Amino acid sequence: MERYLSYWSYFFLGLLPLQMVCTESVKDCVVRQEAADCSHLKLTQIPPDLPTNITTLNLTHNQLKRLPAANLTRYNQLIILDGGFNSISKLEPELCQNLPLLKVLNLQHNELSQMSDAMFAHCIGLTELYLQFNSFQKISNNPFKNLKDLRILDLSHSGLSSTKLGTQVQLENLQELLLTNNKIHTLKKEDFDYLGNTSLRQLDLSSNQLKEFIPGCFQSIGRLYGLSLNNVQLGLEPTEKLCLQLSGTSVLSLSLSNTQLTKISSMTFRGLNQTNLTALDLSRNGLSAIANDSFTYLSHVEWLGLEYNNIGHLYSRSFYGLSKVKNLNLKRTLTKPKNTMFSFPKIDDFSFQWLKCLEYLNMEDNSLSGITTNMFTGLTNLKSITLSSSFANLQTLTNATFSSLAHSPLLILNLTRNKISHIESGAFSWLGRLEVLDLGLNEINQELTGQEWNGLENIVEIYLSYNKYLTLTSDSFASVPSLKRLMLRRVACKQLDVSPSPFHPLRNLTILDLSNNNIANINDEMLKGLNKLEILDLQHNNLARLWKRANPGGPVLFLKGLSHLHILDLESNGFDEIPADVFKGLSQLWVIYLGLNNLNLLPDSLFHDQTSLKSLSLQKNLITSVEKSVFGPAFQNLNSLDMSFNPFDCTCESLAWFASWLNGTHTAIKDLPSHYLCNTPPQYHATPVMFFDISPCKDSAPFKLFFVINTSFLFTLIFVVLLVHFQGWRIAFYWNVTIHRVLGFKEMDRQAEKLDYSAYVVHAQEDARWIWKHFCPMEEKDHSLRFCLEERDFEAGIPELEAIVNSIKRSRKIIFVVTRNLLKDPLCKRFKVHHAVQQAIEQNLDSIILIFLEDIPDYKLNHALCLRRGMFRSHCILYWPAQKERVHAFYQKLQVALGMRNRAH
Repeated sequence: MERYLSYWSYFFLGLLPLQMVCTESVKDCVVRQEAADCSHLKLTQIPPDLPTNITTLNLTHNQLKRLPAANLTRYNQLIILDGGFNSISKLEPELCQNLPLLKVLNLQHNELSQMSDAMFAHCIGLTELYLQFNSFQKISNNPFKNLKDLRILDLSHSGLSSTKLGTQVQLENLQELLLTNNKIHTLKKEDFDYLGNTSLRQLDLSSNQLKEFIPGCFQSIGRLYGLSLNNVQLGLEPTEKLCLQLSGTSVLSLSLSNTQLTKISSMTFRGLNQTNLTALDLSRNGLSAIANDSFTYLSHVEWLGLEYNNIGHLYSRSFYGLSKVKNLNLKRTLTKPKNTMFSFPKIDDFSFQWLKCLEYLNMEDNSLSGITTNMFTGLTNLKSITLSSSFANLQTLTNATFSSLAHSPLLILNLTRNKISHIESGAFSWLGRLEVLDLGLNEINQELTGQEWNGLENIVEIYLSYNKYLTLTSDSFASVPSLKRLMLRRVACKQLDVSPSPFHPLRNLTILDLSNNNIANINDEMLKGLNKLEILDLQHNNLARLWKRANPGGPVLFLKGLSHLHILDLESNGFDEIPADVFKGLSQLWVIYLGLNNLNLLPDSLFHDQTSLKSLSLQKNLITSVEKSVFGPAFQNLNSLDMSFNPFDCTCESLAWFASWLNGTHTAIKDLPSHYLCNTPPQYHATPVMFFDISPCKDSAPFKLFFVINTSFLFTLIFVVLLVHFQGWRIAFYWNVTIHRVLGFKEMDRQAEKLDYSAYVVHAQEDARWIWKHFCPMEEKDHSLRFCLEERDFEAGIPELEAIVNSIKRSRKIIFVVTRNLLKDPLCKRFKVHHAVQQAIEQNLDSIILIFLEDIPDYKLNHALCLRRGMFRSHCILYWPAQKERVHAFYQKLQVALGMRNRAH
């Protein structure tokens, strides 16, 4: 049967619901949901105007002398009524009659002195009743006879001299009876007759003055499962009598802490032989000796507490009979005898061999000399052993140290605070099933070669933090690839710049702690391959140089590849620069600690991948600006932020977005009004950031837009001017071509038209001799070619200009022989070139061929003839070669240009 909720559980469930809603004050009483808290108000009467539907009423720490039943009538839905810490001297019988649903009644720390049969007559639904710290002294008659559902009754500190609370059988459902700190001296046979039908899980008689146990005193209790007699000065003989009186009972748990049981004989627990006791607490007794076979009668005990005693010697049969013990606590049990400098407590070999079922052994804070060869032999079910600060001479762990645990399925071994300085090869080879090894807070000073961990095939966690000096090599953890958690905090491990990394074999590692080591030099492959790493602690090191742009080889991005990293701690590393890509790819980061550094300007893309971030710590840096471009992605799903103690620059450019975000976010920010203060400008110095006025920042928006438009227009204008200046001729040329197309000019089909000449040759008069020398031979060799030469082919009697126009129309191509003479020829400049180009544009033809006999710059060609090389295709521009052997090639190019079909531009 499950234990019912205690009074405090009921109380806090009523007063502090998970979701606090509508809070209202009624005459200083605080009402939350259906619970009213009227404590500490110096009330002399019950408030009459509370909501009628309340189920919990707290009236503690007031000045009430009564609980008038009439005043509580309107609150008939009450389940919990707490009237503790008042001056109530009498309880009206009608109280429970007016509160039919009452389950919990607390009247502790009042002035009740008498109880009548009628006081609780109507409290038939009560499950918990707290009457401690009153002055009853003696209870007569049967005040609790109608409390058939009562589970907990507390009469501690009430001045009672007897445990007799009634004369007839009652309280059949009582589970806990608390009678601590009373004046009970003797337990008589009839004192518990009223519990004849009760199955009592806990009877607490601690801190009484019990000296005598009359035979049969516990037999009258229906079933007694738990008995506490802590702080009762029993000693050896009364303890033996107590155990005899418990013989034949149902007791399962017995607590005898601080009972002055200084030694245990083979007869001490004889009376418990006829019980099924499973838990025995003998702590804090000053126990100095346990005789052989002392626990013979405790064959059912599973939990034994012997902590905080002064045992000097455990004999080979001290634990004989404890064959079912699973948990043994020997914390600070084996200590040096007083006034002895050189003697250590002793544990005989095979002392634990009787504990075949032992799973958890705590031997913390003892004063043993060392581990003997067969100290733990026989613990065939041991899973966890704590040996923290237990040995004075365990400086070196050898291959034989844990040989006595060879047959133990040990999973957890705690060796902290033992002044261990060296671990030999194979020291843990006996512990093949070990999963957790704690070697922290020792004085280990050695280079880890990896041989120390031989045999730890199933190890999951190694704790090495707070040792003297550890030097890591590439093979330090090569023999433990199953490792998931590695703690190396404060071990003076400064240099990790080794290749391959000491951690490269640890592919299953999820937690790595390298904090407080003053590490200054690591490479970007230190964490390579640790794809499962979830927590990385590098706080309090000296890594600042690694992220500087001036670092030889550039910034060291040692976090790359840690795609499953959840928590990253980089506090106190002196960082004053941070690379933009340092967190790139770490999309599963939940927590980042970057506090206590010297960071100021953060790159815009720093947190672009951290959209899953829940907590960000940047306190005590030099951050002046918090801009959306930097922090926007990180703040999207943030639950906790710490940017306290930064010198914020409270200007529109630096802080407007942050101030607006602070006033609208639900993110938890501790000490926001006091630790987030403006540093500059002077008028805002020491002003809380959350009070920074951002309204002027909003007004500047139209000016920003105006500035952007004006700047864009100015740059566009400059671009157009430069384009026209340098490429205006090209634009004009193509503009003319386009206009003619739009206006309907189309290319004439010159192929269907009969043409008289292959090309009309435009040249200066001074170049006529060159024309006759080179063009006539071409006509003689190829009869399909015929050039129109003015001196030869113009008809007599026709005006020259008309003849030029007619000849151009009758020619398939137009050849310009470009020389300096041509540039000076007025007829060419004014008529021939203009007419030829205009006709070519109108007809959309690639019909003009330029032959350069001299090197003419493009600007001179443009200035004289308004022509540029860029207006023509490359095959239409030819150059007369200086070498005679290349003349033949020139003729071939000219024939190709003359043979090309005229194409539209």
